[in-house]
Amino acid sequence: MVEQSELETNWSLITDNDGLASAAAALAAASGPVGVDAERASGFTYGSEAYLVQVFRRGAGPYLFDPTGITDFTPLADALRGEEWVLHAASQDIPCLAELGLHPDHLFDTELAARLLGYERVGLGAIVESLLGIHLEKAHSAADWSKRPLPESWLDYAAFDVALLPDLRDAVARDLDAQGKAEYAAQEFEAARTKEPKPKAAEPWRKLSGGHALRTPRSLALARELWEARDALARERDVAPGRLIPDSSVVAAATANPRSKGDLARLPNFKGRASRTEIDRWWQAILVGKTTENLPGAKPRDPDAIPHHRGWAQRHPEAAERLAEARAVVEAEAERQAIPLENLLTPDHLRRLVWRLPADHSPEGIALRLTELGARPWQVGIVAPILAPVFVD
Repeated sequence: MVEQSELETNWSLITDNDGLASAAAALAAASGPVGVDAERASGFTYGSEAYLVQVFRRGAGPYLFDPTGITDFTPLADALRGEEWVLHAASQDIPCLAELGLHPDHLFDTELAARLLGYERVGLGAIVESLLGIHLEKAHSAADWSKRPLPESWLDYAAFDVALLPDLRDAVARDLDAQGKAEYAAQEFEAARTKEPKPKAAEPWRKLSGGHALRTPRSLALARELWEARDALARERDVAPGRLIPDSSVVAAATANPRSKGDLARLPNFKGRASRTEIDRWWQAILVGKTTENLPGAKPRDPDAIPHHRGWAQRHPEAAERLAEARAVVEAEAERQAIPLENLLTPDHLRRLVWRLPADHSPEGIALRLTELGARPWQVGIVAPILAPVFVD
């Protein structure tokens, strides 16, 4: 086993447009797949933008690009156009890279491939250690990457992560070929690459953790006003909202409906670093919530929603029985294929299939319904033939 500290990476930190242009030219002249990674400041800053972008290609890099000093990533996007990008857990980084105008034309996701291969552990450190024999230090994975200047030890960490991706990609690809899962992976990579971002929620305050405990229109109004006051302050300060007051404090205040600013300040569950310093702001929000005539109604129902499966046994026993039988069949196949159940067939797809069975219960009918739900062809080809007999009357 080789320790990370025994290795060196001659990384370059790029902080301006001229540097980016030079680095892009070097990357374009190099060959092979392109390792790409990004570091965010999730939980620290308001948004989820990238605060560092790492790129490596055999013969060029690692380059560490600082988006706070670079105004145009077009040269880099042009240099990497048409090439295969290697990311680990691409769904986490693709959105923030897209904000910079960077999006892969071809994708290889080492984390997703590791899942399809049935690896026991799929974190980057685990599979690098298993396949490449290198022990990675992961001390800075949850750091505040908005900090400037970035410590050199953090930059070393970021460079190692990306520099190993091309070699890791090749090792994983060999296992995919050996298990006959290369086509499965290719379809999953393309689905991840082309996945549309979720539309913004019309009422984002309804996503408050623990908000289901708020039962009355007035308590919902209080929660909404507190959430909006917190969101405005978080945006102004560029800080994660939960670092001002956590969701639990918003819910606690909305539930208590305090009678005065003093009562609010004395609530034992109203906590957070801005819970007292911004008490006037929170009390003003509560006053608006107390007096507004714009009371929230029930959460709008999604027309495509189905009842939560945990309640099927009592309310919809026939559907619950079908789901149990179908799940058992898919679980057995997942074990045989050495693929996690959720990767062989998305649980939501299975539940929706069971809840609204197509009139045609044949393998072809089941395949058509699964395709409509968004299952990939390789998934449909495996599970449709084994699920059809479950639904025979």
